[in-house]
Amino acid sequence: MDIRKLQRLIVDGLEDVKAQDIRVFNTTHLTELFDRVIVASGTSNRQTKALASSVREKVKEAGGDVISTEGEDIGEWVLVDCGDAIVHILQPALRQYYNLEEIWGDKPVRVKLTSTSPFSGAHASEAEDGDEDDEADPPAAKPARKSAARKSPARKTSAK
Repeated sequence: MDIRKLQRLIVDGLEDVKAQDIRVFNTTHLTELFDRVIVASGTSNRQTKALASSVREKVKEAGGDVISTEGEDIGEWVLVDCGDAIVHILQPALRQYYNLEEIWGDKPVRVKLTSTSPFSGAHASEAEDGDEDDEADPPAAKPARKSAARKSPARKTSAK
């Protein structure tokens, strides 16, 4: 299965159960074991289990293979191995503690997310039909501050 189709299925499965802060990373330059790492957050044990189940379902329905699933018994961190893509579904505290984005995240992949809710926590977008863009969007520019250097010298008043 094409890696873009696989990552789209996984992201769709995560969005179906309202995963938060979905991130996709290209790992082809880091390891030959898999091409993508997908990290998402679930707010409870029940949601992380449901997210993993949704991902498995979507991939299997499309004819893909799910090699294994780990961590469903506890549900704080569930890993779904889809062969070319590994999905980490964590609760926010564990995600912050383990910071997987630091390990795998030097090449983010833009993925178009269907949820437009401001509460979704999603940060990525991808053009499906064009070449894959492995670079993240540049950070939004902050508004410029007025500095003292911009003030006209004629406005200064001297104290005598």
